[in-house]
Amino acid sequence: MNHLAHLYLSRTSEKLMVGNFIADAVKGKKFQEYETEISKGIVMHRAIDTFTDAHVLVSHSKSFFRARYGLYSPVIIDLVYDHFLAKNFGNYSNEPLNIFCDRCYKVFEKYFSVMPPRNQHLFPYMQKENWLLSYAQVEGIKKSLTAISRRIKNNPGIENATEELQLHYDELENDFEKYFPLLIKQVEPFVK
Repeated sequence: MNHLAHLYLSRTSEKLMVGNFIADAVKGKKFQEYETEISKGIVMHRAIDTFTDAHVLVSHSKSFFRARYGLYSPVIIDLVYDHFLAKNFGNYSNEPLNIFCDRCYKVFEKYFSVMPPRNQHLFPYMQKENWLLSYAQVEGIKKSLTAISRRIKNNPGIENATEELQLHYDELENDFEKYFPLLIKQVEPFVK
């Protein structure tokens, strides 16, 4: 799961959102240095990633990308699944996607000072280019994959993964629709 799914799964808790957003930049036990609810969001993010990485439906989705992109197929699936969440956001939330995205950006502005430098650097680009909303379009996914690909040594060309996305679109969307409700149920203890 990429940014949108982690933020959506945080429900209405601003601090869980912040924890979910910064989790990849917080290594080891450093999460304990944050206040309780942000720390809980970091742990929640890790639990989401663990559950996602091990799930058979996600593995099936990765299989469409594995031959061409190898170890980068999980990165691609994270964005592909965010695409399906963004595209079908109304199936999961009464809040329109654009309003949800604006709310997330306002939360990050509010908690900017507690974010690690990596997230402080990333956030202005995310907000300016409205990444969360752009995930609803295949072109937005391609743009995100292009940016990620540029940062990887020996550029693996993952920006071309939208070709496989479009070729296997219905099957990938079906995997997502079966998987995402299971993930929602899995993280319920974090949002109670």
